Amino acid sequence: MSTTVEGNAIVYCEGAFNTPNGKTGHGLVRRSGRYRVLSVVDSLHAGGDAGQILDGVANGIPVHAAIQESVTLGQSASHPATHLVVGLAPDGGRLSERARRDILWAVDNGLNVVSGLHDFLSDDAEIAVLAKKRRVSIRDVRKTPSRGDLHFFTGKIEQVTSLKMGVLGTDSAIGKRTTAWVLVDAFREAGYSAELIGTGQTAWMQGAGYSIILDSLINDFVSGEIEHAVWQAWKDVNPDVIVIEGQGSLMNPAYPGGFEIMAAGRPDVVILQHAPARKEYDGFPGYAIHPLDKQIMAIELLSGKKVVAITINHENLSIKDIPGVCREIEKTTGLPAVDVLIQGAEALVSILESNGFVKRDA
Repeated sequence: MSTTVEGNAIVYCEGAFNTPNGKTGHGLVRRSGRYRVLSVVDSLHAGGDAGQILDGVANGIPVHAAIQESVTLGQSASHPATHLVVGLAPDGGRLSERARRDILWAVDNGLNVVSGLHDFLSDDAEIAVLAKKRRVSIRDVRKTPSRGDLHFFTGKIEQVTSLKMGVLGTDSAIGKRTTAWVLVDAFREAGYSAELIGTGQTAWMQGAGYSIILDSLINDFVSGEIEHAVWQAWKDVNPDVIVIEGQGSLMNPAYPGGFEIMAAGRPDVVILQHAPARKEYDGFPGYAIHPLDKQIMAIELLSGKKVVAITINHENLSIKDIPGVCREIEKTTGLPAVDVLIQGAEALVSILESNGFVKRDA
């Protein structure tokens, strides 16, 4: 399975860039094989560089105050935009009226629109009629596929001989997908073949070759679709490592997607993503995040496999505090702790090698 660049994209992230509700936009700014990202729209950060705002390293993707500005500047730079990709990921996936007006403007001005929201743009009569008139496409990537295209769990996952690594998390919107990509890159740089199994709309938008969109699926087919994606990657390319992007967490009250990943993907090892400074589940004040040791215990009990490392999200931490936070986690859990955005994932690859999970060809 391969992905080719489909067009030049403006990422719409109004009011949400550099917040948990902008995580789809963040993913596209950091990596995109499906779209060539021209700019980000968020009036709160207008004039900045998207990479600098997000990770402290400029990447040449400007942030504009409005879609109109992005369209005009793209045309003047001889890189006209072809797509508006909705980079918003609000709780519940609902579309605000402000965003709807901006999307209508984009459609009226000839942009194809790609959205991962639960409010389907193609079901909005005004947007759909205008899109037909302007001869542009509306793609709602969270729309449920036809039942005829879905797979039921069969047990064929047991055929897979690649190392299966699950990147789970202690919460939603905590960086599981980003860490999974960093791990894939680190394995490839170390000389291994590696594939990512994308399980959300952002990984699909980024161009993950083997993807499902878990929360678009009918419950009876969730396990089968996870199994099929892993099995298909193994059958097609037989990589050394298959990294499975987690969804939600085991104990998040609204997004307990980690259960399906473990049950159907059957990872051989688990990396657990954690935000040490986060005290409550994302979007749910009053719901305290279960302690890290209990989350590790739950994963190991349910999966029968080991959590082999903790990767941290440094939100609300200063850079200078990261080494100390990692040391404290290592002391209390007995597991290595790494901030892969700051420190890279090479140490994790070495740990997996030293424990015999991955081996170089003789």
